[in-house]
Amino acid sequence: MIVIYGSSMSPFVRKTMVFAAEKGIPYDPQPGGRRAVGPDFAKASPFGKIPAMKDGDFLLADSTAMITYFDAIKPEPNLIPLEPKARATTIWYEEFADTLVSECGGRIFFTRVVGPKFMRMETDLAVADHAQANDFPKLVDYLEAKIPASGFLVEDRFTLADISVASPFATMALGDCPVNAQTHPRTAAYLQGILARPSFAALLEKEKAILAAA
Repeated sequence: MIVIYGSSMSPFVRKTMVFAAEKGIPYDPQPGGRRAVGPDFAKASPFGKIPAMKDGDFLLADSTAMITYFDAIKPEPNLIPLEPKARATTIWYEEFADTLVSECGGRIFFTRVVGPKFMRMETDLAVADHAQANDFPKLVDYLEAKIPASGFLVEDRFTLADISVASPFATMALGDCPVNAQTHPRTAAYLQGILARPSFAALLEKEKAILAAA
């Protein structure tokens, strides 16, 4: 069975786990980073980044690289469109999520949750407040104008684009930064629908339990 290293509260780790679940690829979640047990995580991720994976003697890090591997070993169900424009658009949404959304989310979630709850360190909450007030609105404004009536970003069906975008927004919601349904109803409904899928919901239930106990 494939081992996936890292906490699913990381949007990058959650993205790989959801993609694997949607593909029907069994995986064994294991701690990564400083909590990793044994030498395999360090071999898979020489720079200590999560997620990482182990499939037999094959070791790999980076969410996009891992998803590329998962897609190659199990092409169906197809989650990365084959039509050129749809495929390119899917990769754009993944990049949008991995950079712009996750950068904003990192400032919010680390400052409000990871630092104080898990690292027992004092953080500057103004960093999260600034990101929520200045960067977050630009992201939801963009999505509000882009989400189709179908509720899916590409080809009117569930794809990697939806997994990628929903994951960092789920992390920000855990950091007390949800999308306001009154100001951004289309985005709020979109995220509610995507995150209700069993692949997401099972992880989010565990994450909320961990946060409640922290």
